[in-house]
Amino acid sequence: MSEWLPWLFVGALAFFGIGWLVARIDIKQLLLESRAMPQAYFKGLNFLLNEQQDKAIEAFIEVTKAHPEAVELQFALGSLFRRRGEVDRAIRVHQELSERDGLGAEQRTDALLELALDYQKAGLLDHAQRILGDLATNASGTEAQQTLTLQRLLDIHVQERDWAKAVDAATRLDKRDAGADTSRQRQIAHYHCELATQAKKQGRDADAFANLDEALAANPQCVRANLMRGEWLAAAGKHAEAIAAWRAIEQQDPAFLGLMGGRMLTSYVAIGQTREGQQELARMQQQYPALDLLNALFQITLESEGADVAFALVQDDLRRNPTLVGLDRLLEARLLSVEQDRKADLQVIKDLVHAHSSRLAVYLCGNCGFKAKQYYWQCPACNGWETFPPRQTAEYDTADRHLVHSKMQEQQLEGQPRA
Repeated sequence: MSEWLPWLFVGALAFFGIGWLVARIDIKQLLLESRAMPQAYFKGLNFLLNEQQDKAIEAFIEVTKAHPEAVELQFALGSLFRRRGEVDRAIRVHQELSERDGLGAEQRTDALLELALDYQKAGLLDHAQRILGDLATNASGTEAQQTLTLQRLLDIHVQERDWAKAVDAATRLDKRDAGADTSRQRQIAHYHCELATQAKKQGRDADAFANLDEALAANPQCVRANLMRGEWLAAAGKHAEAIAAWRAIEQQDPAFLGLMGGRMLTSYVAIGQTREGQQELARMQQQYPALDLLNALFQITLESEGADVAFALVQDDLRRNPTLVGLDRLLEARLLSVEQDRKADLQVIKDLVHAHSSRLAVYLCGNCGFKAKQYYWQCPACNGWETFPPRQTAEYDTADRHLVHSKMQEQQLEGQPRA
């Protein structure tokens, strides 16, 4: 063993020497590269760190004039122009890059993608679509670049409301992802619903219903397709079929039942089955309480059975699901049967409750916080699909308060301090 010790010592010294030499070479190369970089480059970086974009741009322009081969710096410069709203300058930078000789295929594709984004920001959607269409047709660039091309092309089709092309782009994206993005199936279903709406407006009923079938094929949980189908069937006088379409929503997502409660009840009335419709709504309200269902049930009960029965209905529901809207309905029913000398005071209370409950009875986008009195499948503010929960904020506020109250009661029973 002792005879190997000198060789081990020599090997260790050699290993240490090689490491030291490599480190010296790396440091020397780094110093050479840093000296080769123009002083304006470091000034530009300093300006960027201090959020002085104007001066940073001037410094970077100086670098790119002296070193036109600094491609990555020109990409950064174009992005800075676009962020500042100087889209025309960004277009010139990216156009020059895309036409430069000797540029690699990947960098050229990057330049074209940036140029298309510049045109899109400038509102020149036809220019952007032409560039992206060529890239998609030729399958240019890497896999990631091809995916990005289709995503930006899809954004433009949606922005232009060209739903047929949107379906095509989204389907191609879905195939590339191999079903990894489940939200895309929901989007494709909505595109078919939009196509169905267009066909219906143009009197092409067969195409309209065919697109609803395509929507359900893309996403069997597409509540919107059954809502639309029921509405169109009811308008055509096919109330039994409309009711069947609406009842299918319970199997898809019962949270959406409130959106069709009043319409379904109208169809039951149209075929002379008011009592059956009332019982169906009462069952749904018992299992899946919603303000829209309660409103429809209250109105039909008020019309068919009178104020006392309507009052008892809302009173019972209010005990199970306390909401200001429910209280508003309770006061409305009580006003119809209360003595004349008490009516004025009760009317004041009802007006106050109604004013406050009306402010709460809105739909709230879970993505951007946009508030709306009506339900939207696509948010008008952020353009997200199905970002609105199908219930009004008044319901969620009450539910949250009761959840907190229940937890506090549980903690008190267990002898724990309140949160």
